[in-house]
Amino acid sequence: MSDPGEFQRAPRANPDLIGHEAAEATLLSSWNSGKLPHAWLIAGPRGIGKATLAYRFARFVLAEGSKPQGDSLFGAPAQPNSIALSPADPIYRRVASGGHSDMTVAECTVHPKTGKMRSEIPVDDVRSVVQFLRMTPAEGAWRVVVVDAADEMNTEGANALLKALEEPPPQALLLLVTHAAGRLLPTIRSRCRMLFLQPLPEAKVVTLLSRYRPEIPADERVVLASLSDGSIGRAMDLADRGGAELYREVLALVADLPKLDALAVQRFADQLARGGEDAAASLRTALDLMGGLVHRLAKSAAGQPAALPEEHALAARAAARGAQAWVQAWERIGRLGAAAEGLNLDRKQTILAAFGALQQAAA
Repeated sequence: MSDPGEFQRAPRANPDLIGHEAAEATLLSSWNSGKLPHAWLIAGPRGIGKATLAYRFARFVLAEGSKPQGDSLFGAPAQPNSIALSPADPIYRRVASGGHSDMTVAECTVHPKTGKMRSEIPVDDVRSVVQFLRMTPAEGAWRVVVVDAADEMNTEGANALLKALEEPPPQALLLLVTHAAGRLLPTIRSRCRMLFLQPLPEAKVVTLLSRYRPEIPADERVVLASLSDGSIGRAMDLADRGGAELYREVLALVADLPKLDALAVQRFADQLARGGEDAAASLRTALDLMGGLVHRLAKSAAGQPAALPEEHALAARAAARGAQAWVQAWERIGRLGAAAEGLNLDRKQTILAAFGALQQAAA
């Protein structure tokens, strides 16, 4: 079993990738064909293993590129049958530590003045990796760049990267991770080979939770997996923020919609309003869970079997109201979440407004 702390070192040093065998096979086949595209756009929902796959393939390319090429006394080298590299391999360890001279990464970093994580990849960092690609490999046959995530570049950074895509240097590989491919410039998308990763099945999320969070009770792992939308990253975030308990509280408060226990809702809002960063994180998680619940109710009202087992009674009543009312509630809760994040709104009033949106949809 992997070290539970391994997930915190992911994806750069994560040896495990579950549920994306087809994507791995596509990359391996492209390599073995001898016609590897110079840029790949690895797309899909956040937290499902896209960056882990990008680093996995980067290690593979660097390792294969360092081997002797062409015919030898004993014939051509055998084609590899997997892109996985042993954690004991020196190339694996150097990529994990950020110490391989033929690989670099563009990602959001901590701002040196504020000490906070940037929301965008600095354009100078993008220009730096473009220049890196144009250099001759120092150790093997390839230079590799991972951009995680490409949709976190601003327009200036995207245009800088586009130049490298339009005139790709030889033996250079760009692996672009994206959570929202639609946000990228169409010209970037058109110059990359798209590789879309599907959300993980719930059973695989449960398996990964049991590996990385064995202390979580089995029944709670099932709840977290059902709320994760097929994302192990989201499941882990929910686990760290008490998401399973928050979900149960929210579900209990809305069980009798359109009736709401005003005092219970007030107590819940007061609980989320207290404290500093922990309370702010709990508020974001609660709004996220409420938004997910309303989204599933909207889909159920539209005839899609989206509700979780615990939500079936509520979904049956929601269907009588029609999907449009729930779509409007979902959009309103989404706007509340964005405003609370960007405008530092009053936490209690924000959560009360979210419950008001649910009540209005059900009325």
